[in-house]
Amino acid sequence: MELQQLGTLSLDQLRVLVTVADTGSFSAAGRALGRAQSAISQAIATLEELQGVTLFDRDGYRPKLTTVGQVLVDQARLILSSAARFEAVAASSRDGFELELAIAIDPLVPTAPLIDSLLAFGREFPDLPVTFSTEGLGGSLRRLRAKTAALGICLLLPTIPGDIVAYPLLRIRLEAVVAPGHPLAKRQRSVTQADLEEHVQLVLSDPAAAPDENYGLISARRWRFVDLGRRLDFLLAGFGWCRMPEHIVAEQIAAKKLVRLKIEDDPAPRDALTIYAAHRRDHLLGPAGRWLLKTLQTRFPAA
Repeated sequence: MELQQLGTLSLDQLRVLVTVADTGSFSAAGRALGRAQSAISQAIATLEELQGVTLFDRDGYRPKLTTVGQVLVDQARLILSSAARFEAVAASSRDGFELELAIAIDPLVPTAPLIDSLLAFGREFPDLPVTFSTEGLGGSLRRLRAKTAALGICLLLPTIPGDIVAYPLLRIRLEAVVAPGHPLAKRQRSVTQADLEEHVQLVLSDPAAAPDENYGLISARRWRFVDLGRRLDFLLAGFGWCRMPEHIVAEQIAAKKLVRLKIEDDPAPRDALTIYAAHRRDHLLGPAGRWLLKTLQTRFPAA
């Protein structure tokens, strides 16, 4: 069922206008729409009368859009496109699909398989609105609990909360690294926690985290970052040391732009960290969300 009236306008009038502009003549538009040329001419004349404008210059062999006609054709295309999306979303809802899918990701998530998954999702569900946001560390979990995201791709530390259902996607290893010009890089031995305490630790931080949440913090002086890329910039500039995902710093280590630190009695977990796809236990994913979850599980290396 199609929405027909927009004030004094109808979608059919706009469709006729766009078709005449695309085909170049009233007769060609009539053939494209399966109507008589006289019906097309009457539809355009009615539209011009209602809006008080001249859409086509009819003095030549073929009708030519006037300046205002060209502007209004562009507007008509936008309205028709929006109407089509409106109908598609309504049809999806009738078929049991979500009205939209909101996704939130933490900064440590590798980009390439995520992009591949979203591109595939767009091809499968071209009319489903998607909301996407990159959060600070822990932000995806907060958005799930606030019900502003249906699917989170995130770390869950120290354990998976009881109100969350989580599916492991991949494991990432963290490397303790520092710029080669930093004093810690010049030591001829493994560094101790006492050595690290003297230097700035560049911390990927959750601004809303409770003050007693403390994962892998050693140094007394901490510079806090929400954005992983900005922290990397400061790391390469020699402002401090930190633990970075192996997939992000591998090239810099190979190029000798960063140096690995060997830490004696390192309190950080030796095991790799797990990235999860997660949703609230009391809010199951709809068909589109389940499709994306399955795609993510096939495109990310299994944990």
